[in-house]
Amino acid sequence: MPHGQDIEAANSPDSKSTYECLQCGKLVTSFTHPATCECGGEFQNWGKSLE
Repeated sequence: MPHGQDIEAANSPDSKSTYECLQCGKLVTSFTHPATCECGGEFQNWGKSLE
């Protein structure tokens, strides 16, 4: 990406993140990590590797 065209808000702690339920696949966009899904599964942040 050319200098000066970075999207700083994309990595800001004040920006929303997308989370996926590892059990049912439901997607949630939130400022904070959702505790558990309605199905009882745990959410994984899409921005982090499963490894």
